[in-house]
Amino acid sequence: MFGNSPVASRNPAWGMQTEDAQLVRLSKEGDLGAFNAIVERYQSHVYNLSARILGNRTTAEDATQDAFISAYKAIGKFRGGSLRAWLLRIASNQSYDILRASKRRPAQSLDESLENPNFQVRSDAETPEQAALRNELGDEIQRAIMTLPEDQRTVLVLIDVQGLSYDEAAQAAGASMGTIKSRLSRARSRIRDLLRQRRELLPDEYRQVD
Repeated sequence: MFGNSPVASRNPAWGMQTEDAQLVRLSKEGDLGAFNAIVERYQSHVYNLSARILGNRTTAEDATQDAFISAYKAIGKFRGGSLRAWLLRIASNQSYDILRASKRRPAQSLDESLENPNFQVRSDAETPEQAALRNELGDEIQRAIMTLPEDQRTVLVLIDVQGLSYDEAAQAAGASMGTIKSRLSRARSRIRDLLRQRRELLPDEYRQVD
């Protein structure tokens, strides 16, 4: 994904047991291997956030690369807290910069559903018909996400897709806890309202809710 960028290579010396704080400290000292370990640890988080915001896989890959290059250049300014939240804030800003530069709201949808049990159709033995409905639901969810205002979209993806805590989401979005909760509530309400227009795609327990 990262081509010839300064964070492209992988150093197997760093395992998942290495603390973020140690990796940050070594990265600040110029240890590229330590920063590569940060990339390995968080690239899926950054990519998934960018993909949900942008609605386009290829553009999300570019945004992910740019976000890590920006993080690499700015690691000396990191002052503690959640490294994941810091990286996702950079990724969010990068993604919205791309949207503003393109001056369009992309129509492409992703084929995965939210990693959120409130919106996900689950089955232990999925039939082809159920799989088709799940994929269609995933598309509807992504289209609904793309209709949200930027601030609500970011918070919904941070918490309901990436699984951040309210505190981490507040750090990532640069907003207060109360603001995060308010944005999330409005975003979830909007998504549910839009999905209920396609009740046939929803799990049974959500079809009759007004």
